Amino acid sequence: MPEIKDDSGDILPAAAEIPTAMEQVLFGKYEVGKLLGYGAFAKVYHARNLRTGQSVAIKSVSKQKVLKGGLTAHVKREISIMRRLGHPHIVRLLEVMATKRRIYFVLEFAKGGELFAKVAKGRFSEDLSRRYFQQLISAIGYCHSRGVFHRDLKPENLLLDENWDLKVTDFGLSALADQIRPDGLLHTLCGTPAYVAPEVLAKKGYDGAKIDVWSCGIILYVLNAGYLPFNDTNLMVMYRKIYKGEFRCPKWTSPELKRFLSRLLDTNPSTRITVEQIINDPWFKKDYKHIQTSSDDLLFDFKVDDDDNNNSKKFLNAFDIISFSSGFDLSGMFDLPEGSTGGERFVSEESPERIIGEIEEVVRAEEGMEVVRRKDGGVKVEGQNGDFVVTVEIHRLTEKLVVVEIKRRESEGGPSQEMWKDKLRPQLSCLVYKPERRVTGS
Repeated sequence: MPEIKDDSGDILPAAAEIPTAMEQVLFGKYEVGKLLGYGAFAKVYHARNLRTGQSVAIKSVSKQKVLKGGLTAHVKREISIMRRLGHPHIVRLLEVMATKRRIYFVLEFAKGGELFAKVAKGRFSEDLSRRYFQQLISAIGYCHSRGVFHRDLKPENLLLDENWDLKVTDFGLSALADQIRPDGLLHTLCGTPAYVAPEVLAKKGYDGAKIDVWSCGIILYVLNAGYLPFNDTNLMVMYRKIYKGEFRCPKWTSPELKRFLSRLLDTNPSTRITVEQIINDPWFKKDYKHIQTSSDDLLFDFKVDDDDNNNSKKFLNAFDIISFSSGFDLSGMFDLPEGSTGGERFVSEESPERIIGEIEEVVRAEEGMEVVRRKDGGVKVEGQNGDFVVTVEIHRLTEKLVVVEIKRRESEGGPSQEMWKDKLRPQLSCLVYKPERRVTGS
């Protein structure tokens, strides 16, 4: 099979990053199919889980492009946001994997494709427009309750599943509540021009929930009319139309919907309808069924591991897994102790008790050294008049694997460095997990 590369030189998953002996299989787990779509930093493929037969979408992100574009925080935020969300009308993040060159988001597969493709063929009836708008508001209201603001809502980011139900996707431009400045507003200029709220264009700060409501109003208009309320080939002319908020509904629009759209597309964010008011609106309420969600719906939530003498160790979530990925170092999220000179991590299939036992065996043979077991299940090695301190933390990754994180402080030269380099490190290196190499280039 010939190599296929993107414009950054990365070999794509449909080619040499998958061994020819396992045609189109990624990580020995997913059979990769056709390309579904692509953007500046990512490509999305259809794939099938070989064990379960489940169809998934795999979003392949180039690390090189992310780093060059200064988008490390962008990717971290997208993972952080998606792990918060578990709702029937939001695309689920199932798994995150990585090689040296790429990050893979394994996502719920929406068989029906983009809502945009459906409305492009012709406008929807008022009842069908209401059904999809109700599902959209249910999802967005849920996001807002979790402190997440999408900021790029448009039909292209709304997918349909096999039952033709709505699925919100693409949280790459989303914001979290903790990004709000002291003035109580967000300030990043983002979104798609035809769907962006007037206060975003004003560049004076905006309420994330309010601009999502505006975008939802544009979407509802498009579903009912089949075209945009504010549109022009000249971008500045279109922006002036958005500022003024002047639009006309097609003749087939009911008086109730016209009134509702005027409340959604109110150019004044302080008087614009809220999600709570939307849910109580007479037009919206028709046949509406509220969806109950709970914290149990959250994806990648921590799970307590019952193994290893019932120590309260926890599985790492997807965000943590990415932080350990070689070649994409997000270790800034970990604060090293003052004076630290180094830190290392490795994956092991040995039990935490065995790992701690190996450390204690080395330390017992050294005078003036001691091991102190920590309440969190890790250990601290101290000695040589305070010139040598090693902290070892053990995180449960899967049922069989753990990640061992080592932080050390030592004086330059002398016996302290010899202790780490010649004794403790070689002992620990024997515990490193060496998986079968299933993916070339990883």
